[in-house]
Amino acid sequence: MNIDILHKHIKRYKEKLDSNPQKYSDELLERNKRKIYYQSWTKEKLLEMSKEEFEEYLSKLWAMLIWGNKKYVIDKIILDNGFDRIKKQLAMLIWGKEDIETRWDKFRKTVKGFGPAMMSELLCQTHPDSFMIWNRKAYIGFRYLEINGLPRYDYQCNGKKYKQLCGIAKDICNELEKIGIKNVDLLTVDYFIWDELQVESNLNQLKKKNSSTDIVIDDIPKEDNKNFIHNEIRDKLADIGKWLGFNTETEVKVADGAIVDTIWEATIGNMGRVIYVFEVQTKGSIDSLLLNLLKSLNNPAVQGVVAVSDEKQLEKIQRQAQLIQGLAGKLKIWNYKEVLDNYEALQKVNESINKLGLVPQGF
Repeated sequence: MNIDILHKHIKRYKEKLDSNPQKYSDELLERNKRKIYYQSWTKEKLLEMSKEEFEEYLSKLWAMLIWGNKKYVIDKIILDNGFDRIKKQLAMLIWGKEDIETRWDKFRKTVKGFGPAMMSELLCQTHPDSFMIWNRKAYIGFRYLEINGLPRYDYQCNGKKYKQLCGIAKDICNELEKIGIKNVDLLTVDYFIWDELQVESNLNQLKKKNSSTDIVIDDIPKEDNKNFIHNEIRDKLADIGKWLGFNTETEVKVADGAIVDTIWEATIGNMGRVIYVFEVQTKGSIDSLLLNLLKSLNNPAVQGVVAVSDEKQLEKIQRQAQLIQGLAGKLKIWNYKEVLDNYEALQKVNESINKLGLVPQGF
């Protein structure tokens, strides 16, 4: 971490707070309200909460600002995980006795619909002295401080890495305290990151750097990482579809012998249902992927099939698809890096629009 850059921005942040004490007072009040609310949800209360309380519990998260219809998203989380099961897993994550590294990894492997942003925010709001909020803003801020080894994508943020990030946030917290800022915790660090470390020159540099890099999925050695990449891309494809106005599902049967990763579905006038099918390739046989997509075309509603992978595997997929009658000329390909970049762009747009409050909840 570049301490000189950190100290420069801490000093500036302190000057802002001193010149505008009302801003500091308002931020402190907001932080305290959020902490009081989330800390009131003890392990016992979490296990006993109703679906209405669960909806409120998640809807208050900043990470949920990307969704206009939060109820739809929360209902999907309940459907995918089971209500009793999700409450039990949340209680384990937030109040469990095991090390956070273990709790984090267990939760990520067993629960659908929660990424690092939601998980870390729940942890931070409940235990602000121990855990930080890790999201894109935090990534941008830490990169600006020249911190190395940061998780760029969700699948890279495992329990070990999150624990390390919290350690770095605690170091920043200590520096904020040294300069005389009072009532400091890791939620304060989040406010500092948002207020001081989203520097325009850094954002432009970051965009250029990220656009020139790519990860070849096939070269990633750990099987768990490949599973996380697969699931992250699968779920983000579904989210992109939702933002574009489609009904979306994951792991769904579209034809005999064809269970696919993600579908986008719409009803278009007299045409009836239109379905677009996506299959994500991170491991396993390319032949199986192509056969699955070919079978999905037996459903007359399927109007497009898309293979998603890295550039290296997409070249192989495209070559082999040309040899398959019924699939040649119909298969589309999408680099997973572009999927993740498009997700981030749409996420930013939706978050900005939803802050306006133009669309009532449940619409």
